[in-house]
Amino acid sequence: MFKGILIERDEAGYRAGVKDIDEAQLPEGNVTLRVSHSTINYKDGLAITGKGPVVRKFPMVPGIDLAGVVEDSSHPEYKAGDAVVLNGWGVGETHWGGLAQKARLNGDWLVPLPAAFTPQQAMAIGTAGYTAMLCVLALERHGVKPADGEILVTGAAGGVGSVAVAVLAKLGYTVVAMTGRTNDADYLKALGAAEVVDRADYATPGKPLGRERWAGAVDVAGSHVLANVCATTKYRGVVTACGLAAGMDLPASVAPFILRGVTLAGVDSVMCPRADRLVAWQRLGSDLDVIKLGQISREVGLAEAIPLATSILKGEVRGRVVVDVNR
Repeated sequence: MFKGILIERDEAGYRAGVKDIDEAQLPEGNVTLRVSHSTINYKDGLAITGKGPVVRKFPMVPGIDLAGVVEDSSHPEYKAGDAVVLNGWGVGETHWGGLAQKARLNGDWLVPLPAAFTPQQAMAIGTAGYTAMLCVLALERHGVKPADGEILVTGAAGGVGSVAVAVLAKLGYTVVAMTGRTNDADYLKALGAAEVVDRADYATPGKPLGRERWAGAVDVAGSHVLANVCATTKYRGVVTACGLAAGMDLPASVAPFILRGVTLAGVDSVMCPRADRLVAWQRLGSDLDVIKLGQISREVGLAEAIPLATSILKGEVRGRVVVDVNR
């Protein structure tokens, strides 16, 4: 038996709670792990509360991230004792995830725990930080350099935004952080932001084109925020889009794309190929200041993760929340 958060849906309704789970209930997979840490992400908040159609089968253990040690493996690349990390691949949605003391998974989904990080630090990064790194890599791939001008990071006080600000600043970019919580300005400047702007100025319908300002952007918001960011991006600038915190819609004009040559680059972390994951984690090891992980993250126990699901959907959670599944 092991403990985990179990989401159930039946005639009694939709509910999530910490339960004792029989190991025989674990899903199919060729690697069994002892999980040490997981996280709470926006998608986990949707799953635990039932506020979004994230969970596709029941019962379900949520948690799109995990760090742990291999207990048993028939996968050729992993053996008992190996430390590994998992992000995405539909865990916590269609396959039991990381918010439990054990997990059984497809070994193809795993990557080795980078030597630069402890399991706790890897989860302080988690899917949010790995997604932020994918966005930075996309900016670089499209030729955006520090000398080109300011980079805007929306939702900057959240998990993706916090890591993006820290990484971009360390790489020498001039980072402008956008947030709806302006009382987080000191936090964002400590991560490396040169300036903090109010999300309210971008959250309502704007003009098809605005004054050119951004050489690039990392957007987690979508909706009017993303439309206005595109409208104010400089000629041949690049906007990476990886979230929908403000909405799934994009009420934009084609003007930034056909008149300024702006690139809108979509970034997906869930099904991202393993080779790209390895590059992202390698770069995090060199381009993220480990000391800043202490500023970005805090740790809670398994039971504390459930009420935090509501808080993260309300935008009340700053940075990253690491879950020690053994406390």
